[in-house]
Parts: sequence; C-alpha cells; structure tokens
Amino acid sequence: MKFISWNVNGLRAAVKKGFLEYFSAIDADFFCLQETKLQAGQIELELPEYKMYWNYAVKKGYSGTAIFTKHEPLSVQYGIGIEEHDTEGRVITLEYPEFYLVTVYTPNSQHELKRLDYRMNWEDSFLAHLQALDHQKPVIMCGDLNVAHQEIDLKNPGPNRLNPGFTDQERGKFSEFLASGFVDSFRYLYPDLSDAYSWWSYRANARERNIGWRIDYFCLSERIADRLSGAAIHADVYGSDHCPVELDIEL
Repeated sequence: MKFISWNVNGLRAAVKKGFLEYFSAIDADFFCLQETKLQAGQIELELPEYKMYWNYAVKKGYSGTAIFTKHEPLSVQYGIGIEEHDTEGRVITLEYPEFYLVTVYTPNSQHELKRLDYRMNWEDSFLAHLQALDHQKPVIMCGDLNVAHQEIDLKNPGPNRLNPGFTDQERGKFSEFLASGFVDSFRYLYPDLSDAYSWWSYRANARERNIGWRIDYFCLSERIADRLSGAAIHADVYGSDHCPVELDIEL
C-alpha cells in the first residue's frame, strides 16, 4: 500500500500549481493533506476512485486536514475528543480492519514561542489518543509535526536551537512519542541520510539552496515496522513550501 502526506499550505492555491497532476501520477492508496485552509463547499474536486474526508478549522482560511482514500474505512473520527484541541481541524483518524490511519497538523509554537505551552499540552493529549488506538491495533500516523527531531533533520541546527520546531521541549516530546512504541519510518530505513528535508522557507532561495527542515513524517507502531518496504521525500515536487512524503508498507 502506498501512503502520501503533504502539507499543501492552502489546497486551492496548490490546485493552481499542479496538485491534481501530481495526485493522479502518484496513484496512492491514501493521500493525506494538512493545512488545507478552506471550509466546506469552497473547493470541488473530481476524484472518482477516492472517498474524501475533511476536518475544517472553525477559523476561516486556517489549518485543516483531509484524507483521500481508495479504501472505505470502518469508522472515521474527527479530532481527538477534547474540545479545546478540536476547533482547528488538525486530526482525522480512519479505522481499517488491520490498522488505524491518523493524519495530523501539529500546532506551531509560533514567534517567540508564544504557543509553546499550548503545544506541550496538545502533544500530551495527542499521544494519549495514539496510545489508545495502538492498544487496539497498529497505527500509521502522518503529517506536519512541526518539529525537526535530530540535528540531522535540519540544515542549521545550531542557530535554530531555541526557535519554534527545534526547541528542547518539542524534540523531547517527539522522543517520548517514539519511546512509547512508535518508529519514524524515514529514519528507520535511512538512519544516517543527511540533507533530506521536507520544508523550506520562502525566503533567501532556501529551497534552491536546500536549506531546509524535515518536519513531515510517517510514523507507525513499532510492531509493524518490519512490514515497511519504502519511505521517500519528494523534494522535486513543488506547489507548497512543503513537499510530499511517502510510505510504502505491506499490509
């Protein structure tokens, strides 16, 4: 099965930049989106092979997630069941006979870390959601996690140590998540591969110079890691400040 995850930074804008051509060419079983930035009825997509599931933020033009899938789920959950965390359209969970699929757009800690405390609370709640699912069946989780876990995961770790996405607190939460029984699929297959990034600033020709961060992930329950057959970062695909990431797994 082929899974794709992409923070499109506005789906309507991405459609004007080749999204549908890439979507058709990649032919994924599951295509997960973050930062769709739209409300119900603001876009019409003709994807006849796919079921579409949307979680919209209350705030217009903000956040939002979606999953397009060829496989109808047993159940669908929007959010994590905690009101203070479920107004921004950040999580969708699909249940299948053998696994759960979760897509997430993790809150950014923002300038001067003004949302770091909220982010830490959100991290604990989201981990509890994943652990509850994992007690029932394996989990495949993907999305923009807004953290570069290790120094290898961004071009300039030193100057970014106290910046959003590379604080000790955020990195520590990701370490806790992995220690609770999950693996980062890309690092599982490529533990030492450097200069592999999924997000680049629009400033200073960062993408052309590959001054980036790896903040988009596929993670999965450790007990199914041996079924992994591939993980990729499609840095050659434009249309957003992020690029798509891929997971291939035998299920």
